Amino acid sequence: MLKRYVAGTGFIGWMIGITILSLVSFEDDTSLDLEIPYLDKIVHFTFYFIAAVLGIFFYRTLKQRTIANFKKTLIFLGGLIVYGIIIEVLQSTFTTYRSGEITDVLANSAGALLGTLLMRAIFSGKTESKWEN
Repeated sequence: MLKRYVAGTGFIGWMIGITILSLVSFEDDTSLDLEIPYLDKIVHFTFYFIAAVLGIFFYRTLKQRTIANFKKTLIFLGGLIVYGIIIEVLQSTFTTYRSGEITDVLANSAGALLGTLLMRAIFSGKTESKWEN
């Protein structure tokens, strides 16, 4: 029961965090002058990778020890990808300080896909997992 609550709170909190960080403006005065190529895309990938891991983990705590239902996994992945697209559309239509980019959608989708595949591999029942519900 506690794991379900923690997993659900973590996933929902993470999604709220992604939404806020994607749609709210932060002052540039506090930014570091780091010149890391494609840092923006790395951040997008990481946000959605973690969202997929937390979401699949939450689903796993709700249903069973393994994640065997491929159709439900695809629906979850599709939902994350659509969510990322919606956020990018909102950035380009409702904000003046952010812009939606197709490359951001691709980074979001890649992170969601890899996170989902990782969790599916870990909890598919084909590999030994010492995690208890």
